[in-house]
Amino acid sequence: MTGRPAPAMLPPSLRARLGLIAALATLVVIVLGILYAGHGEPGRVDRWIIDPTADSVRPPWRRVALATDFLGEPAGAAMLVLAAVTGCLLLRRPRAAVLIVVGISMTVGTATLLKSLVGRTIHGDDNLSYPSGHTAFLTALALMVALLATARLGLGRTAGTLLVLAAALVAGAAMGWAQVALGAHYPTDVLGGWCTALAVIPATAWLVDRMADRLVDRTVDAGQHERR
Repeated sequence: MTGRPAPAMLPPSLRARLGLIAALATLVVIVLGILYAGHGEPGRVDRWIIDPTADSVRPPWRRVALATDFLGEPAGAAMLVLAAVTGCLLLRRPRAAVLIVVGISMTVGTATLLKSLVGRTIHGDDNLSYPSGHTAFLTALALMVALLATARLGLGRTAGTLLVLAAALVAGAAMGWAQVALGAHYPTDVLGGWCTALAVIPATAWLVDRMADRLVDRTVDAGQHERR
């Protein structure tokens, strides 16, 4: 044991910027949740973008939307998570593998809890819609993969921030489009799901780093004590 720490999943150069983004995202999630609590109809912003109850896509784009939606379903999500965790282990980044499992659990759990608290519905009282869990999931996964790439490539503050935000934007936009196009969510649900991931993942990455560093320190201390 050398005691040399593994690369942080939340690089120090990105902590301030992603921390600020997480705080702003949290504010958006709260504001939207208050505005649409208990609602069962699209809001003004939703109607301005698109009527989510309409069949707004036709083949072949509908098939694309369905395929994208599948990635957020239990089977599709499990496949993505398994692939991501396997990739992390092959790259010898167990900390990243832990972050993916914990980050996904925290993000999906937060989205599920918010749905119950906000109580917004679509297509009936049984279909809780805010925030979009599919959007939160895929955005969270993209964020964590981008954080791994940032650490592995040794990107600086600006390049790392741009990569992380670009990954989150692409993943969130793709899944968000599919959810609205299929009438599964209102546009503001999608925004709430996107912001949920932006709020949860930086905090989770920081916590995983702290716990992993403490475990390494304890292991090193124990090894040094045994050699005395």
